[in-house]
Amino acid sequence: MYERKIIPQLNCGLDLVGEVLYGKWKIRILWFIHEGFKRPGELQRKIPDASRRVLNIQLKELEDHELVTRKIYPVMPPKVEYDLTDFGKTLIPLIQAIGLWGDEHQEHLKKVILKQFTHGDQQPED
Repeated sequence: MYERKIIPQLNCGLDLVGEVLYGKWKIRILWFIHEGFKRPGELQRKIPDASRRVLNIQLKELEDHELVTRKIYPVMPPKVEYDLTDFGKTLIPLIQAIGLWGDEHQEHLKKVILKQFTHGDQQPED
């Protein structure tokens, strides 16, 4: 696994939040665990664009930041489940607010995001 060699700058709350939540899938992982999808395979099905390796790395980082806990059951084959910690649960209202903001501005956001994929005056297909 990649090991950082440079200590991050943690000068303000935004630096801290960025350090903890940086990663393409982390916010979605937290939300889906909150919704009850606790096993790695379930998370993989909810986020099919993420590779199992990347999900495992980001779950490990969330665990290291004490946002989730991992429970390993002593059965064969091994069974693993993730849960939000009390600390992790404090992020749910923020994630929900971000999701609502995205819903409210969906059309504008789609337009500006897809603009980079269009050429000239072509409009993206719906």
